[in-house]
Amino acid sequence: MVDSPKLEEVVEFAENPEPRCPCVLLLDTSGSMQGAPIQALNDGLRAFKSSMAEDPLASKRVEIAVISFDTDVKVVHDFVTVDQFEPSVLTAQGLTHMGSAITIALDTIQARKQQYRVNGITYYRPWIFMITDGEPQGESEGIVHAAAQRVKQDEAQKRVAFFAVGVENANMARLAQMVVRAPVKLNGLNFVEMFVWLSKSMEAVAHSKVDEQVGLPPAGWGTI
Repeated sequence: MVDSPKLEEVVEFAENPEPRCPCVLLLDTSGSMQGAPIQALNDGLRAFKSSMAEDPLASKRVEIAVISFDTDVKVVHDFVTVDQFEPSVLTAQGLTHMGSAITIALDTIQARKQQYRVNGITYYRPWIFMITDGEPQGESEGIVHAAAQRVKQDEAQKRVAFFAVGVENANMARLAQMVVRAPVKLNGLNFVEMFVWLSKSMEAVAHSKVDEQVGLPPAGWGTI
């Protein structure tokens, strides 16, 4: 049985019937991100908004959700198009509940895709862009393993494109075990450069046809 569309969704999609390109920013806000890293991350989010806002088509097609994870996992912003997106100022504390965060990010995408289907909106393959300076911490290995398995299944079935970026002391080997695409190590605190790259990549997708393969610009802000 297909759910009926909700009134606010009907209005939203009637006002903007463009295909959607959903992207979850999955952001580590654990205690080790305190100081310069969290400040640079906040600067990067503002640069992302500014860069994306310059492209009128991408502003209507790209949808951003922000999920932060430390000891708690929070949906800081549910999906909105770029023209409606106003980055919150993130703060850092606590442990790194990465497995739970990945699961919630995948659930959030699944729910949004269902809303698209109910409202007759076509969509591009969703992206999850995870940024972390550590590894899973403070949660059971079972939760982490289940999250990693789900990433691999969803990638294999083209339900999601999952990108992982490691900052400073991130355990890159551990990240590589959890994802399909090779994680990228951020050069220093080049968050602004990275988010501008993400913006240009999302714009390239937004200007393509749904299901078209898109070449992404080189990631000069990091190393594989």
